[in-house]
Amino acid sequence: MSKSYLELIQLPTRKERLEYLMLYGKVGEDTFGKERYLNQALYNSREWKLFRNEIIIRDHGFDLGLDGYKIDKRAIVHHINPITVEDILQRRSCVFDKNNVILVSRTTHDIIHYAFTLEGIGDELIERRPGDTKLW
Repeated sequence: MSKSYLELIQLPTRKERLEYLMLYGKVGEDTFGKERYLNQALYNSREWKLFRNEIIIRDHGFDLGLDGYKIDKRAIVHHINPITVEDILQRRSCVFDKNNVILVSRTTHDIIHYAFTLEGIGDELIERRPGDTKLW
């Protein structure tokens, strides 16, 4: 099932948007492994940096594009439908598709990729601190 930015932004709350994006600990069939240099090359390319800036502007610097959830630290442009090594190698349109990305904070990104439940995660933004070892 393919998900999209246009569907995502119809969801009114942070929790609903997180639920829509959750991967439950599965990044994808191919998570780059030894080909990690490919996604690093992509994310350091001029083309990606220009694309990233467009997404930051589109989402107004807000986590999950939600008004009031300003990202104070480094923002991440998250692929709604995870990309693969083949997507990068074949330069598939999904890599730079504005309908396949959303701006997120590091905390939100980690929840999407690695959390197995949204229990205890509400619509409040949880701020991480140095030495904090509790996962969400």
